[in-house]
Parts: sequence; C-alpha cells; structure tokens
Amino acid sequence: MVAMEERRRRAYLRAMQIDTWVACRPLPHAAPSNAALWALSAAQPDDIAEAPDMAAAPVPGAELPRPQLRPQLRPVRVEVKEPEPVPAPQPVAASGELPRFSQQLLRAGSCLLLVELPAGETFQGRDPAYLLLRDLLRAAGLPDSPQLVGEPVRWPLLQNDHLDQGPEMAREFVQSFVAARREEQGACACLWLIGPSALRFAGDLEPDAILRELHHEALGPAWTLPGLDQLLEEPSLKGELWRSMRRVMRRWLSH
Repeated sequence: MVAMEERRRRAYLRAMQIDTWVACRPLPHAAPSNAALWALSAAQPDDIAEAPDMAAAPVPGAELPRPQLRPQLRPVRVEVKEPEPVPAPQPVAASGELPRFSQQLLRAGSCLLLVELPAGETFQGRDPAYLLLRDLLRAAGLPDSPQLVGEPVRWPLLQNDHLDQGPEMAREFVQSFVAARREEQGACACLWLIGPSALRFAGDLEPDAILRELHHEALGPAWTLPGLDQLLEEPSLKGELWRSMRRVMRRWLSH
C-alpha cells in the first residue's frame, strides 16, 4: 500500500514536470525525506530570503549561452509595371469602308426587281415607297403586287466588324445571290436595279448611273433606276424615268 501511494505521488510530480518537492509536513505512507532538504524547509523565511539564488548562480566550467541575434530584414522594393494598353482591333475591310445597306429581291411578271429598302425593313402595304413602286409597275404593264424572292439582304451580313465585309465582299455576295435566285426563277426578261446600293453592288455602277439599259455579264439584261426615296423627294425625275421606261419596256412586253 505504501509503495503504491509513493508511485502515484511520483507520477503526479512527473506529470507536473516537478523534479524536487518537499512537503511542509510529513506525509502518511510517503518515503522518508532527505534530511538536508527537510532542514532547509524548516528554516525561517528570512533565512530563505537571504540564501543565495542557486538557480541564478553560474556553474563553474559551464559555457554561457550566446545571445541569438535576429537577422535584420531589408525591405525589398517590388516594381509593378503598368500593363501596356492593347490597341483595339480595327475592322478589316480590305477594299475600303464597311458598306451598310438593305435590299429586297422581288418578282413582277417576267421581271426581277432588286430594290434598296429606304427604311431598311421589308415593305409594308401603306409605305409611300411601296405605293410608288406599285405605280411604276402598273405604268410598265407588269403586275402591281410583286412577290418576295428570298429574304432581304442586309449588309454587313455578320454582326462582326472585324471580318472582311468590305465593298468587294458585298459585291460578290449580292451578285451571287441575285444570279442564284434568277436561275431558280427561270426566264427573266429584265432585272430592275433600284437604288444606289443595287447599282453599286449588283451592277458594278456608280450611284448616278441611273435610267440606263445595259447587259450585265453575270446578271443579264438590266435597267437602272434611282432610289424610291429619291423619286419621292424629286418628282421631276418621274418624267425622265417615264421616257426611259418607254424605251426599255419592249423587253418584258415582248417576252
């Protein structure tokens, strides 16, 4: 029993990291204490205060620990360069400025009409431009209710200004579109080119080359007219148009 209590006491001391401990009074069942340690514990408090500090006294021959110097860290200057501005990509138009237009291909009797849409949208029944077109067809002896041929051609074709959609590409597309529709529609006595964009991108002509009869290498016989909006703004052009129509209308009347 005595040995067990002693082992338990020593285990508590080791757990508390105490190497030497002297009780102020005898403990029951404890091992005998060292006489010298017991005499020291019985001394007066004043005597203990005057006793030299054994822990602070240097041990002869022991090497004093060298003070550890903390390395001095120099501030490092980090230079952050501003990113160079990246220039915005420019629109690719190999042949000049990017053209913008809307056209509609129609059929009236034996004629095809490539009409520049003044408002950029398909004709509505009460549009002044459409009513004027119907008047022209009646004067030419053609049906005044033209049929739509395909969807409107709107250029640029893609909503990407960085692709090559310049004048040469526009001309190639419009001529290919009209030629394909003309082949699908069968015999065509004459192709009306109405408006500046129709003259430029289908007929390879300047916008002022109006009221002319010509034979296009890829599109066949054609007749050039001013834009419907121009005819509405300049009524004096209707007389010249009528005189030109009388010369060319033999193409579809005899067809």
